[in-house]
Amino acid sequence: MPYAPLLKESRLYVYTIENSIFGKGDDLMNFCNKRFFSSRPEKKLSIPAQLFLPITGLLSALWMLLRIIPKPTRATYPCMKVAAPLASTFIAYSVGILVSAFSIKKARSAFRRKRFQLMFVCLLAVVISIGWMTLQPTQDILAGHQDTGYFEDPLGPNQPIGEARGIYPGRVVWVYNPDATNEHCTNANHDDAYFQKHNTDQAVVDQMFSRGILELTGKETHAEAWNAIFRYFNINQGKGDTGYQPDETLFIKINAVTAYNGAEPDGKMSRYVSIEFDTSPQTILAMLRQLVNEAGVPEDKIYIGDPMCDIWNTLYDKFYAEFPNIKYVSQGNVTGRYKLKPDTDPGIYYSDQGTVMDQIKSHNFFVEMMNADYLVNIPSMKGHRWAGVTFFAKNHFGSNTADHSWELHKGLMKPDDDPLRSGYRLYRVLVDIMADKNLGGNTLLYFMDGLWATSYEHQKPQKFKSAPFNNDWCSSLFFSLDPVAIESVCLDIMQKEFKEEDMSVKPPRYTYVQWEGIDDYLHQAASAEWWPEGIIYDPDKTGSSIASLGTHEHWNNETDMQYSRNLGSGNGIELVKLFQATVVEKPPKIVDHYRLSGAYPNPFNPQTNIRFKLTENAFVSLAIYNIHGRKVRTLVQAEQSAGTHVAVWNGCDAGGRSLPSGVYLYRFQIRTGEVTDMKYGQMVLMK
Repeated sequence: MPYAPLLKESRLYVYTIENSIFGKGDDLMNFCNKRFFSSRPEKKLSIPAQLFLPITGLLSALWMLLRIIPKPTRATYPCMKVAAPLASTFIAYSVGILVSAFSIKKARSAFRRKRFQLMFVCLLAVVISIGWMTLQPTQDILAGHQDTGYFEDPLGPNQPIGEARGIYPGRVVWVYNPDATNEHCTNANHDDAYFQKHNTDQAVVDQMFSRGILELTGKETHAEAWNAIFRYFNINQGKGDTGYQPDETLFIKINAVTAYNGAEPDGKMSRYVSIEFDTSPQTILAMLRQLVNEAGVPEDKIYIGDPMCDIWNTLYDKFYAEFPNIKYVSQGNVTGRYKLKPDTDPGIYYSDQGTVMDQIKSHNFFVEMMNADYLVNIPSMKGHRWAGVTFFAKNHFGSNTADHSWELHKGLMKPDDDPLRSGYRLYRVLVDIMADKNLGGNTLLYFMDGLWATSYEHQKPQKFKSAPFNNDWCSSLFFSLDPVAIESVCLDIMQKEFKEEDMSVKPPRYTYVQWEGIDDYLHQAASAEWWPEGIIYDPDKTGSSIASLGTHEHWNNETDMQYSRNLGSGNGIELVKLFQATVVEKPPKIVDHYRLSGAYPNPFNPQTNIRFKLTENAFVSLAIYNIHGRKVRTLVQAEQSAGTHVAVWNGCDAGGRSLPSGVYLYRFQIRTGEVTDMKYGQMVLMK
């Protein structure tokens, strides 16, 4: 009987259901008996075993007819994939039985009438019917979200397409250091979550960032590296061979989806918020330190946040302690946060023009993002149940002014409950986002937080089993100036890791990254030859199609992990792997080189003195802030010689206007060579 091998082939799906829904040790029938009939054991449901599968097949056939006839596209739904093997086998079995019974009856009649030729034809029909029933091919029942088998790019490995970008074209820098993360981190609760300082080593992350930014640009100092990055960007934007200018603004887009529903006015993370990881605070702080202290971007020119969400105090408190004048953006009215202003004009026009995403044709963004001179994108590395992966392009689903981005899902791999959009040359909304002048087109640096990573966007970080991780956290940072190349590398790493689903581990391991066509958006971002028929990508509505956004290829194999530029075989990706452990040297005690006496008198009126003594020449910054963290006066911002210095503040702002009574803060920062230190104090102006 064909039902027996069919049931055997379907055990994978049944096993998954038994373990994920009913629990180990229970099967479907036992569950039903326990759930519905345990109170009356003397009347247990009894169905003859011979009838169970025929009845199931009949119901499956009826279910498919009722669902598919009104809407034929439902044939690709997961539930239809479950019903199809049962229904088709039932139909084949039923037709075979009917044909056999009819043919045997006709053969007996022909024998009695001595019509032997007709009798042999009928017997042959019986043999063919029985053979068709028994040899009917079985099908696996896999109703999961994935295609069977592993992903394969139709191009094959090391076949680059597109035009590489970057100071070193196609370069992606991968910095891996297991010392960055605590291997004993449990993420069991907020006190032992990935964002706590005892689980992510800030000093190691800072050095990882340092190595990455220098290797990306080939420069010897951070200042030279950032100058090269700004110059490269401005040249390509048609702004000339110029570096950063002091009045230019920069918007940092992070991933903060756990605060999607908004924070309380005090900004605290509720203990009921699950530990679904966002961009880690240590990664962001490493970036802020570089931008302010090395690239020379003033604090008040930086905006940072996830526009559709809020910033928890777990981030805000850490950043504000060093950079109180940065604008930490918020969705609502959270204390100390900056509320963004929605722009009234669309910032992106989707190139499908409503043919795929029928509910939306454009989106607005926020004024501060639209007007920013530069944008930095810092996502966290995760798989995704709708997009397959959520990297740089998908991170901008949180950048528009709408309260959600569900309508964009039709342009992804999996549009909510609709069938999987597998394969190639389909419209992909991520290409529009990568090319839009306000998003991908305005991105200064692509910086991926891979310290913690996972297979699914709404779950805790997962340890990686593959090399070089070897059952430890991902502990990686990625840098590039080529948006296509860095997403290609991150995809290869995720596909190497998440090959097989495992529901028994916590958190479960999914294989969204193995979907057929998962890299279709990268093909299309790299080359117009892969665009769908009738689609011209023009998200800025210029009337002209976009050019290549970067280069795409897959590495040669999972062991060597090399691309065409590494092998000298093509002009695609160059992956620079910095896997050596970073040795964090304890900095010299800079307190031995200065003494800060604080403000005196305090309280004061009309002026107070802040005295400090240097034992050697050093760069000193001394600034005054109001209680809301806004800078009101800079007293010192220059190289100071060894000796005693006194900075006098008369209670006026930078414009000479007298300030009201109240509490004011001062920030004293000193830098000697590569060593820095910072101290804060407060004083009271009393009039």
